[in-house]
Amino acid sequence: MRLSMPLLVMLGVLLPLASIVAQDVEPRSFTAEDIHRVVEVRELTVAPEGDWVAYTLRSTDTAKDRTSSDLFMVSWDGSTRIQLTHSDGSESHPRFSPDGKYLAFLTARGGDDSGSSKDPAEKRQVWLLNRSGGEAQRLTELEGGVSSFEWSEDSTRLVLVSKDPKDEDDGEGEQEADNDETHKTPEPIVIDRYQFKRDRVGYLDERYQRIYVFDVATKKATLLTPGRFDSTGPAWSPDGERIAFTSKREGDPDRHRNTDIYVVEAREGAEPVQLTTWKGPDSRPVFSPDGTKIAYLQGGTPKYSGYDPAQLAVVSVSGGEPVLPTEELDRNVSSPRWSKDGSQVYFLFADDRQKILASVPAEGGKVERHFPSEPGVVRSFEVGAKGAVGIVTFPHSPPELYRLADAVALSDHNRKLQEEIAWASVEGFDIEREDGTRIGSMLLKPPGFQEGKPYPTVALIHGGPVGQDGFEFDAMAQAIAAQGYLVVNPNYRGSSGRGREFSRAIYADWGNLEIQDIHAVIDHLVAEGLADPDRLGIGGWSYGGMNTNYAIATDTRFRAAVSGASISNMITGYGTDQYVWQYENELGLPWENIETYLKISYPFFHADRIQTPTLFMCGEKDFNVPLINSEQMYQALRSLDIPTQLVIYPGQYHGLSKPSYVQDRIERMIGWYDKYLAEEGRPEPTDVVGRN
Repeated sequence: MRLSMPLLVMLGVLLPLASIVAQDVEPRSFTAEDIHRVVEVRELTVAPEGDWVAYTLRSTDTAKDRTSSDLFMVSWDGSTRIQLTHSDGSESHPRFSPDGKYLAFLTARGGDDSGSSKDPAEKRQVWLLNRSGGEAQRLTELEGGVSSFEWSEDSTRLVLVSKDPKDEDDGEGEQEADNDETHKTPEPIVIDRYQFKRDRVGYLDERYQRIYVFDVATKKATLLTPGRFDSTGPAWSPDGERIAFTSKREGDPDRHRNTDIYVVEAREGAEPVQLTTWKGPDSRPVFSPDGTKIAYLQGGTPKYSGYDPAQLAVVSVSGGEPVLPTEELDRNVSSPRWSKDGSQVYFLFADDRQKILASVPAEGGKVERHFPSEPGVVRSFEVGAKGAVGIVTFPHSPPELYRLADAVALSDHNRKLQEEIAWASVEGFDIEREDGTRIGSMLLKPPGFQEGKPYPTVALIHGGPVGQDGFEFDAMAQAIAAQGYLVVNPNYRGSSGRGREFSRAIYADWGNLEIQDIHAVIDHLVAEGLADPDRLGIGGWSYGGMNTNYAIATDTRFRAAVSGASISNMITGYGTDQYVWQYENELGLPWENIETYLKISYPFFHADRIQTPTLFMCGEKDFNVPLINSEQMYQALRSLDIPTQLVIYPGQYHGLSKPSYVQDRIERMIGWYDKYLAEEGRPEPTDVVGRN
């Protein structure tokens, strides 16, 4: 691995998208292959003096069929940009030392941490880049790798999160073969945990994430959190005496989501003190500048912790009842950060297809919105000595770096691609249901859209279900729209951005209100003359795939469907995926509540209602929504002689990481829609069938 500091690269003035279209080249349509040219700013850190911002940029290497991230640094005024690394692997989690001398980051030692490993954090170590020049040097050598770290204020120590290492034999034992040659045979996998599997990790054992204090000079790591539980999310107190962190230590940690905030002295043998007592999840602690308070996120009640929005909380370091400054906001809050004077807490919150930077007085008061002023999504941010800087995406702009106070872009890595493409237009619209509930959606109109002409329409359904489609760059939607389709993203009930009651509405009643909302959005587009009622398609991944299955089992309006990493038989899901706690907490035990399981499994148990040609897709090693679920639905439709196909991506988990597979997925989706939504030869309409 070679890490170097090349010549400076000057940034030009960034122009609005509408004014940067090349004048001498005819704009062309966006293709599935173009996704490899899209680069994303991913993580950032601000130098202590506030003059520089370091960040990672993820790009695709099509020759090696992988993504990787390099480190960049840009000046606060945006005039100078430096690429710091050109390595074969990836760099992540950049952090300036408080004394300004170093930029530390995580990377694998000569390995590939681009996403192909089950648990790439086990390969990563902390490296140091001296800002005065020279090559980066590896700092840590923990056997379990490093998943995250933070500097102490005096720059002499790091707090690290590292997983227990595997046994020396790596779970393999030796045995004699018949030909007397020695070979290694894996030991049996012995399971005794309540939750025993997790996507990308595999079967869970008794290894845990632990917090260490690492001395930079001596390279000695001191364990702070022994015991049979994970400890994550550490944050230093300003005086360097204590560390706050998140952990589940009540009963069997697999059987609940009650994480709490703990504080421990930064010395060997110190006993952690529990700071929070809320029975739901508490996380993301950060000390105030004077060290007297901790801001953190408080999740929902145990019953609704998967649905309720997190809110900001502030508690004294000595404990007591927390203040909830965003209690009246009723929106999901994330990323708490203190203002430099400690009077305000900055945070992000999801609101109606946007994610917004806001602040509130630490003791409570009026929430003030800061950025963006036009519809967009702030992915992350940090507060530096000269102000806040964030990673922001807009409908026609992949994530770039912005100075948030004056909305100045500090990076323009996607500018050339933006100039070449005739983009689909993107707009938001609302419909109102009979009970007064508003459903917000995103709508993409293909390049060259003509008013008064109904278009073949594809509903792309987001996963979660607690998530939202919004005013951000969506490469898949753009690629499909570029083929002449109207693309709509309905934010059905269960989504975030509209408050806790909107999300809670689908609790233990999956496949009901969501499908009514999706159908109502389609009805609206048909009534407006935008969507051709005889050429409707639907598709999604994860819960979006579930909703696809629900929708095609509810009526036959859709002429083509693509269902990715989905499930329709919840009885099969119980014990084979990673959601056992949610099944038992929300649906109950199958043998005690079989009617509930059967009710929400209607796409499988009433598969004979489905008439829509459906393409199923899944990663071979998906433990989130395992392949067996897609196999079941494929087999059901194949047995019923409904046109169907099953595509399995070898070695892939719930999210596809191989760039060639990501491209293949989009191309297969477009091909499936083209096959069944083409105007000539489209299937004849059939009668609507009811769900019940």
